[in-house]
Amino acid sequence: MGSEVSTGGGRTARGRNERRQAILDGAFVVFARHGYAQACVKEIAREAGVAKPTVYNHLNDKESLYREAVEAAADRIGAQALAVVEQLREAAADSDPRAPLAAVARGLLREFSSEDARAVRQLARAQATQFPDLAATVRERTALRVRSALADRLARLALAGRLRPCDPELAAEHFLSLLTGPLEYRPDATSDTDAATATDVFLRAYGT
Repeated sequence: MGSEVSTGGGRTARGRNERRQAILDGAFVVFARHGYAQACVKEIAREAGVAKPTVYNHLNDKESLYREAVEAAADRIGAQALAVVEQLREAAADSDPRAPLAAVARGLLREFSSEDARAVRQLARAQATQFPDLAATVRERTALRVRSALADRLARLALAGRLRPCDPELAAEHFLSLLTGPLEYRPDATSDTDAATATDVFLRAYGT
């Protein structure tokens, strides 16, 4: 405790936040490696580069570690996917939205098929009995957040006449389903071909 008391309040808070983040990152790695039951706090502390008591100083128990580690990873993946969607901000100025939509499709497919994204989905489902709301929380912080941002971009494209008039939330859902659907059947679906196919099918339905 004494090491976290300092007259430099900003430095203390920053150091504590950095340690907490390191613990959450380490916990996610260990839980993804072993699952909930087989993971131990000692290994999480070693992965995070802190002492075992430090883990308990920041998070009270293994249950808190699991929930917060998965949620933090979901936030990170969601933020990365939102950055991809942001590429559509200037697309309304283009005469043909195919290229920017294809670029976004490639980026989203890369994010959703990443090792961390797969681990988040697996961990959220694996302990559904013990954490019944975790899958919904992960979905809110990843898929639903991305859908909302994408709907806003698609609405702007429709207003600019680059897409036909549509329900932007439904259009965003269709676009994302075309990308994420193959992941259920082909876990290695990460190629540019998959993104191009999704873009082509989407534009057949929503293109002008």
